[in-house]
Amino acid sequence: MKHFLVRSTTQALLRRSRNFSTAAIAQPRHHHGGGTYGSFYLQRMSTLPEKKDQQPEENKNETNNKNSKAVVSSYWGIARPKLLKEDGTEWPWNCFMPWESYSSDVSIDVTKHHVPKTFTDKFAFRSVKFLRVLSDLYFKERYGCHAMMLETIAGVPGMVAGMLLHLKSLRKFQHTGGWIKALLEEAENERMHLMTMVELVKPSWHERLLVITAQGVFFNAFFVFYILSPKTAHRFVGYLEEEAVISYTQHLNAIESGKVENVPAPAIAIDYWRLPKDATLKDVITVIRADEAHHRDVNHFASDIHHQGKELKEAPAPIGYH
Repeated sequence: MKHFLVRSTTQALLRRSRNFSTAAIAQPRHHHGGGTYGSFYLQRMSTLPEKKDQQPEENKNETNNKNSKAVVSSYWGIARPKLLKEDGTEWPWNCFMPWESYSSDVSIDVTKHHVPKTFTDKFAFRSVKFLRVLSDLYFKERYGCHAMMLETIAGVPGMVAGMLLHLKSLRKFQHTGGWIKALLEEAENERMHLMTMVELVKPSWHERLLVITAQGVFFNAFFVFYILSPKTAHRFVGYLEEEAVISYTQHLNAIESGKVENVPAPAIAIDYWRLPKDATLKDVITVIRADEAHHRDVNHFASDIHHQGKELKEAPAPIGYH
């Protein structure tokens, strides 16, 4: 009888322990660790053995391979739909979309020059000429490297000006006449020039270091410059673009004379400017020079608006000239 009572008591205690463990798993408690920590806590408290993954090794490897290829989850609904080119092939670029490509207006006059008249115009003109002398001394006839360096600088003013106009629009609750989009469009176009030149020229480590240094100095200097005098800043960029037109003209002359090999155009340039499949470096430099001439005219126009005592919003912005 005594042994029977001991056995019954032991079995009851064991049943009660199992019921407690099951209840703990069915009703998770809240701990300040939250989520994963709470799950880990319950597994540690439970007396039940952990369930081991019974999935075969081959299935595991297949699942891991699928997960490694799944770069973007569609959970948030932001996965990019498949885009096709005109010939039916899949669009290969993420840095720009088909509707952002265009045919450059190469009929633009590349010889135009704004004659400096006011003190601020002369200051902007001489500053650009000084910088031109420094760049020519460093790059000499390395036209590709010179163009690459030029584009890392040329992509800054449009972004800075567009950003400051954007903030001004938010502060004053007013439209800007499309100038934010026009200036950011300019900055994006200059960045695509750089992406194209990088395909053609592989920069060395010291050129990369120079780019980092120049961009850090120029961005902050132009930021202050634009706050102090937008009209002088736009005039400065206008003259900077004039020098870019001269540089690309020299590059074209070097290609035509045989100093620079007229290699096939990179695929990114063919798709961005809608060039023919057999386009060459000469075609690429021609369309880039046309873009720089457009930037020249836009920035001189913006400076003229300020010289008249007006704000940019009072004149419609040249949106979509690319």
